Amino acid sequence: MILLGGTFAALCLNAQRSINIDFNKAAGPLNTMFKECVGAGRAHEGLRADWQQQLAYVKKECGFKYIRMHGLFTDEMAVYTEDSQGRPVYNYMYVDALFDYLISIGMKPFVELGFMPNALASGNTTIFWWKGNVTPPKDYDKWGGLIQNITQHFTERYGADEVKTWYFEVWNEPNLSPGFWTGTQEEYFKLYRYAAQAIKSVNKAYRVGGPGTAGAAWESEMVAFCKSNHVPIDFISTHAYGVTQGYLDEYGNGGTVLSKDPMSVSSDVLQSGKEIRESAYPKLELHYTEWSSSYTPADPLHDSYHEAAYILEKLKQVNGAAQSMSYWVFTDIFEEPGPRYTPFHGGFGLLTIQGIHKPAFFAYQFLNKMGPTELVNSDSRSWVTKNARGDMQLLLWDFTYTLPDSTNNQNYYIKDLPSKPKGKVTVNLSHIPAGKYRMELFKVGYRQNDAHTGYIDMGRPGQLSRQQVAQLKDQSNGKPFFTGTIDVKTGNTFSKSVEIKENDVCFINLVKL
Repeated sequence: MILLGGTFAALCLNAQRSINIDFNKAAGPLNTMFKECVGAGRAHEGLRADWQQQLAYVKKECGFKYIRMHGLFTDEMAVYTEDSQGRPVYNYMYVDALFDYLISIGMKPFVELGFMPNALASGNTTIFWWKGNVTPPKDYDKWGGLIQNITQHFTERYGADEVKTWYFEVWNEPNLSPGFWTGTQEEYFKLYRYAAQAIKSVNKAYRVGGPGTAGAAWESEMVAFCKSNHVPIDFISTHAYGVTQGYLDEYGNGGTVLSKDPMSVSSDVLQSGKEIRESAYPKLELHYTEWSSSYTPADPLHDSYHEAAYILEKLKQVNGAAQSMSYWVFTDIFEEPGPRYTPFHGGFGLLTIQGIHKPAFFAYQFLNKMGPTELVNSDSRSWVTKNARGDMQLLLWDFTYTLPDSTNNQNYYIKDLPSKPKGKVTVNLSHIPAGKYRMELFKVGYRQNDAHTGYIDMGRPGQLSRQQVAQLKDQSNGKPFFTGTIDVKTGNTFSKSVEIKENDVCFINLVKL
C-alpha cells in the first residue's frame, strides 16, 4: 500500500466496487469514436465570432475531428438562386468563410446536404425559427447540378486529397414527415440518388451516405435501395435520443421523460450495426450523426450534473459498434426555436451561450485526456489507459436513474438535486513501473464542476451579470480537487479508494515524473 499525507485510504475489504488493472495487460488501442464528430445547430451560426471562439476551445479541450450542422443550403447562406431565365446561380461566399475557419482550427466538415434553397424548392413548408425549407426540389436535375457544382468547388478550393477525408450526408431526418421532409421515402431515395451520383461524378473516392434518420429508421431499406438500383453508398447514418417521447419538439412543450431502459440509445446503435452486418453491404461504416439524452433544446437534463455520467454510460455501452457518435451539440449558441438568452435553458450544448462549462463538457474533456492504449478491465463503468511515457489515466463513474415516476425532465432537473452516497470504488493497479508519479484527481458531480446547481442557488435569473458569469465559471473551472506525488517501488501494487455518489464522474491522472 502506498500512502500520501494520510489522504489514501487503506484497501477497503468491504468496498462495493473494485477496478483491478495490470499495467502490462493491454486490451489494444483505445477506440476514440466518441470524439470523431460533434454537432452544431446550423451553418449560419458558424459565422459568429462567439461560436467560432467556443468551437476552437472545444476542439482544443475535447479533440473533436469533424463537425456536422444543418442549414448549409438555406437562403441565409446565399448558396443558390436563379436568374431571370431560370438558370442556376451559385454563390459560396459564406460557405467558404465557414469551411475555411473549420480547416484553420484543424477540423473537418461532416457535410449535411440540406435544406432546400427556396429558389429550388417545390413548396413553402419550413422548419425552425430560421425557416429551413423541407420540401423536395422542383427539379431533380438542378438539385444534382447544385451538389455536383459545390463538390467541384470544394475540390478546387481544398484539394481532392482533403475532400476525400470528408463525409457527405444527404438531408436530415427525412422519416419525420412533414417536420424535416414533406416527401415520401421513395422521394427521399430519389433525392439521395441524384446527390450521390453527383458527388461520385466529381471523384469516386468521395464518401456519401444517409439516410440521417431519427430513431435508427430506414437503414435496411436504404441499403436495399442502393443495392437494387446500383446507387453508391459509403456509410449509414442515423440518430438516437434517450427519452420516451418524441421525436420533434424544439420548444420543449412535450414534457420529455428520460427512458428507464438501461440500454436506451445504445441498443439502437447495436441494432444498427447488426442490420449492416446482415445487409448486402456488411462493411459499410455506421455514423450516429446526432445523439444525446434528449432531443429537445429545452431539457434541463442537458444542464444537469446527471448528463456527464449519462454520456459516459452510453459511450461505454456502444464502444466499437459505430465509427462515430456525434454528440448534439457543442454550444448553446443554437437557434432552432429562436435566439435564446436565458443562461441555462436546457440547451443541447456542452457550453452555455456565455461559455460556462456544463458538466457534460467534462465527460468529453476527460475522454480526450485518455491514453492511446486501453488496458484490460472488467469494470463496466470505467476506462483505464496508458501512454508511451508510462502515464496512466483512469476514468470511472456511477450512473443512477433518479427521475421519479410521473415526473418529466422539465419539472425535475431544474431542482437542487443532492446525490446520495454510493460507497467506495477501490482501484488496484499492479506492475506499475517503479518511480515517482504526480497524481491528479478530478471530479464532476453534485456541486463539483456543477455550474447548473450554482445557477439554481442564484435563483435561476433570466440573465446573468458579468460577476455572476465569472462566479459560475469559477465553480466549474475543471481544476483537480487533489494533486500530490506518490513513489511506486518495484513490485508494488498501487491502490486508491474513492468515495463516490450518484452520477459522479472521477478522473485520475498518474503522470510519471
